[in-house]
Amino acid sequence: MSQLEDPIKAGIQRGWKVSGGAFGSTPAKIVCDVAIIGSGAGAGITAELLAKAGLQVLIIEEGPLKSSTDFNQLESEAYPALYQESAARKTEDKAITILQGRCVGGSTTVNWTSSFRTPASTLKFWQERFGLNGFSVEALAPYFAQVEQRLNISPWLMAPNENNDLLHRGAAKLGISTAVISRNVKSCWNLGSCGLGCPTNAKQSMLVTTIPAALEQGAQLLTETRAEKFELSNGRVSALICRVVEKNGALAQTGHAQVAIKIIAKHYVLAGGAINSPAVLLRSGAPDPHGRLGARTFLHPVVMSASVFEQKVQAWNGAPQSIYSDHFMETQAIDGPIGYKLEVPPLHPVIFASTVPGFGQGQHDLLTSFPHNHTLLALLRDGFHDEASGGQVRLRGDDSAVLAYPLTGYILEGCRRALLSMMEIQFAAGAKQVFPLHEMAAPYTSWQQARDAVNALPMKPRLLKVVSAHVMGGCGLAHTEQGGVTRPDGVHWQLENLSIHDGSLFPTSVGANPQLSVYGVANRLAQGLVKRLAGRDVTLA
Repeated sequence: MSQLEDPIKAGIQRGWKVSGGAFGSTPAKIVCDVAIIGSGAGAGITAELLAKAGLQVLIIEEGPLKSSTDFNQLESEAYPALYQESAARKTEDKAITILQGRCVGGSTTVNWTSSFRTPASTLKFWQERFGLNGFSVEALAPYFAQVEQRLNISPWLMAPNENNDLLHRGAAKLGISTAVISRNVKSCWNLGSCGLGCPTNAKQSMLVTTIPAALEQGAQLLTETRAEKFELSNGRVSALICRVVEKNGALAQTGHAQVAIKIIAKHYVLAGGAINSPAVLLRSGAPDPHGRLGARTFLHPVVMSASVFEQKVQAWNGAPQSIYSDHFMETQAIDGPIGYKLEVPPLHPVIFASTVPGFGQGQHDLLTSFPHNHTLLALLRDGFHDEASGGQVRLRGDDSAVLAYPLTGYILEGCRRALLSMMEIQFAAGAKQVFPLHEMAAPYTSWQQARDAVNALPMKPRLLKVVSAHVMGGCGLAHTEQGGVTRPDGVHWQLENLSIHDGSLFPTSVGANPQLSVYGVANRLAQGLVKRLAGRDVTLA
């Protein structure tokens, strides 16, 4: 099959078992060996391994099945179709915007392909604080290596676009080290629209790798179907209740859509992503004797600094993230002042206009500078300090999920330091003006002016623009049931036939873009699950 052929449509024509939404109504009852909730990073790896072992696998995805012929590089189509809450999900107090995928492939379909193994310092902290002795660099290395081969993860070899090279050039002038990012791509066209769905199938997301592999092995996929709650009995899940949803994610209200779909499986794998996975357990009344469910849910809070250069940057064009700096991670003790990773986001008109602060003439001027704009982001490593206990997943009155996430003084002081670091780098790279994304900031034309102004700005929620695309925790791993929701082998402490295989397992934030961490951990846990259920050793191809 050529790169521009649609592998999803070809598979459906070959007889893949897909239902829901545009693919027809779903049966009222399904019996299988393993039911997997979600189709993102953890779900996809798990589905391929279980299906290869000969188990009957059912994959349940709330979002739609979209594929390369649907991806037109248009924000107006991508955000409502592919993201949670049309790319406008927010924390309970509206202080943080959260970008999460909601489609087959989950966030792997819409992320920017950045791939980092879990940092050694993070794994060491997990071993020391949560007793996860089996989660060492050495123990996880073979599982990461398998995933990297399967998904073609390797350092980006093409020259960075101007957007990323400005980080490299500015940092170099200040003696700050940078490095090249590894990406999960194959024969990439360097289009820059990764966040809108890859139209050439170059991004090796779950949409074009593990989910098709599982479907080829006979797995079944339900789309536009929400996992509502588990039925529980005697320390086990006895059934999963699902319902049909509309394209916008609302529960369907008419006809067949009102009928509950009952899933009976020998084993269940919850992989709906942090926020959604804890919410399923909360709606189910899952046992939580130590108050851990939904707690210690972590973001990488992200703050940004926009800047304008004389030359055109065209930040929408080319590989979205190819250069990063861990200088401000590595120079901070992991449990000291909050550390942060510096990266460069791609810019597209809608996401840019909805992110930059201000109104009237000031906003008009900033939008006019769009082709010349360069923005840096700082990804803050949360969860390693006594004043960094993360957030709490809760249920609203309608049983939908929401994340309460206090921006503490500890985090906000880190945000100030991050803004200062980014502005200094942008001026060093030759910026004419720099504009930290804060409602009370203004465009600054010198480093000294910017430094003095930002040191005086109040760092408060909703004044400071904070976003995140990384959600972790809420079903944390721990070596005792007092310390977490999930055992080190991924099985729920109180429900013996329920495993959790997604980022909600992580007891802190990762401190790096988490997709490869989810892939590697899920690979290890899923191989163990296959051994227990099928008595076989199965690895990724």
